Amino acid sequence: MQVQNQRTVLKRSWLAGLLVIWVWLWPGLPLAAGTWVAVTNAPYNIGVMLLLSDGTIMCKAAAANTTWISLLPDDYGSYATGTWSTNIPPMFHARSDFASDVLPDGRVFVAGGEHPDKTNTANAEIYDPVANNWTEIDPPLALFDPATNYFSDMISIVTTFGAVLMAPVKPSQDGGTLLYFPQTGVWANGPTLANGESNQDECGWSLLPDGSVITVDKCSVRSQRYIPALNQWIPDGRVPVFIWNQNPNGTNTGPGCEVGPILTLPNGNVFYGGGTGTNALYAPSGNTNHGQWTVGPVLPNALQSSDCPGAMMVNGKVLFAASTNCYNGGCDRPYHYLEYDPSNGPVGSVTEVSEPPTELPGAPHMLDLPDGTVLVSAGDSQTYIYQPGGPSPQAAWKPSIQSISENADGSYSLVGTGLNGVTEGTKFGDDAQMASNYPLVRMTNNASGKIYYARTYNWSSTAIQTGSTPESTDFMVPPDLPSGSYSLVVVANGIASDPVSFPGSVWVDFNYTGALQNGMFTFPYKLLASGISAVLSGGVINLKPGSSTETFTNLNKPMEIRSVGGTATVGR
Repeated sequence: MQVQNQRTVLKRSWLAGLLVIWVWLWPGLPLAAGTWVAVTNAPYNIGVMLLLSDGTIMCKAAAANTTWISLLPDDYGSYATGTWSTNIPPMFHARSDFASDVLPDGRVFVAGGEHPDKTNTANAEIYDPVANNWTEIDPPLALFDPATNYFSDMISIVTTFGAVLMAPVKPSQDGGTLLYFPQTGVWANGPTLANGESNQDECGWSLLPDGSVITVDKCSVRSQRYIPALNQWIPDGRVPVFIWNQNPNGTNTGPGCEVGPILTLPNGNVFYGGGTGTNALYAPSGNTNHGQWTVGPVLPNALQSSDCPGAMMVNGKVLFAASTNCYNGGCDRPYHYLEYDPSNGPVGSVTEVSEPPTELPGAPHMLDLPDGTVLVSAGDSQTYIYQPGGPSPQAAWKPSIQSISENADGSYSLVGTGLNGVTEGTKFGDDAQMASNYPLVRMTNNASGKIYYARTYNWSSTAIQTGSTPESTDFMVPPDLPSGSYSLVVVANGIASDPVSFPGSVWVDFNYTGALQNGMFTFPYKLLASGISAVLSGGVINLKPGSSTETFTNLNKPMEIRSVGGTATVGR
C-alpha cells in the first residue's frame, strides 16, 4: 500500500461532535460574593506572575534577584493544588518592578527594573519556554546608551501588530519611546510622547478595542493615546479629577504620584484606578477624536488604590486592591480588596469584599487564570486564588472556534473569533504588566476527565473585542498526550469557548528508534498495526515518510490513513 503526500484540513464538519450543553458555572461557585482558596505554598516568596501559552504560571521570586519558578495545574486543572517547579533557569540580571510581556510566539520579554539600581537597568532579556533558556537582547547603543539612559520600572505593552512598545524612564531624548519586534529581533525608536511629556514613569496603559493605547500623563490631568496606524501619540481629553496619590507636603511632583490599575471593561470603556481614592472612567471615541472622561466612583473608608493591582474577572467586575496612607508605593497594612461593578449605573459601584484568611504582607499582584479565577500573591510564599461570584460570563464575551487544521509538523492551526478576549486581564501600573489577552487551548480527556493544555504560538493579533473578525493561532499538543477523544476549548482571560470534539491524530514513523511510543508526533508508533489498534473509530493515522514490510488485515473500524511530508510505503 502506498499513501501519497497530502495535507488534509479539518473544517467545520470536524466540529460536529459538539457537546450539547455548556453551563457557565464552576462547580460550587457562589453566585454573589467571591471566595478565597489557599494555594499550596511556593518554595519562594512570589511577586510578578505571568501566564504562559501552555497554561503554566511563570512566577518571579519577590525582591531584586534572578529567580523564577513555575506553577502547573494538577491533572484536573486546579492551580490551588498544582505543582511548583524550580526548573526555570535564572535570568542574567537581577531585577524587580520591571516590564514584562508574553510575546505572540509564546516567549517572554523582560526589561529594566526599579531595583536593585534603577539607573543601571538598560538591559533586556527573552525567555524561551520551549528551549528553557534566557537570551540577552539589549537595545543598540545608537538607540539607548546605558551610560546615560535607563529603563527603570517602565511601562510596556504588546501592540496589536505584535511589537513591544515601551516608555523608558530615562530615554535618549525627552518623550522618547522604543519598539522591539520579536519576529525579527529588531529595536527601533518609537513615536515621541504627546503633550510635551518627558516620560511615562509611574503611568499605566490600557489597550482599547480600536487597537490604540490610552494613558494619563504623570501627576497631571492630561491624557494621550497611541494610534498604531499612525505610529503616533496624540493628545486626548482632560481628566476631570486628579487621580494621582500626592506627596506628603501636598505637591503634585516628585517621587510620589502613584495610580492604581487601569483596565478596559467589556463595554469598551476604561476603569482608571485613582491613587487618591477617586477613580476615573474613559469612553473611547473609536477614532482620533478625543474620548470622554468622567468622574468614577469614590472608594469607601478613605481607601486609596495607589500602586495597586487589579484584575478583570469573568463576571464583568474588576477585583482590585487598596489601602490607607499610601505614598510612594508604600501603604498601611492590611490591603483591602474591592470589586468594581460597571453594570450598576452610569458610574458603577465599588463594594469591599472579604480579604484572604491570612494577611499577605506585601503589595499584592494578580493574574487571571485560565479556569476563570484570579491568582493573588503579595511577596509571600502563601498565595491565594479568588473565585469570583456571579453573574456568569455573557455569551458575547466568549471566544468561538471556526476551524482547526492539522499541519505537517504535528501542530494545529485554529481559526476563530474573540480569541484574545474583551480585556487585557490584569494590571499593576508601570511596575508589572501581566496581560493575558491571547488564546490558550485546553483539552479534557473524555474518558478520564483529565485536563491538558496545548502550547499556543503565532497569534495573529493581541487585539481585544474584535467581534466577528477572524483570528488565528497555532498550537502544539503535549508530546505525552494520551490517545483518545477530547473536548477542546479555546480560552481568553479565563472565559472559554463552547467545546468541540478533538479526536487528535495517531502518528506512525517506521524510522523511529526511541523506546517510548504513545502515538504522538514526538513519540510515534513504529508499526502501522500499532496505529490501527490505537486510532479511534473515524480517526486519522499520520504516516511519516518511510517504508515498512509489515502486513495487516485487521481494518475493523473506519479511519483515514495519510502520509505527511513525503511518501510512505507499507507491505512491500
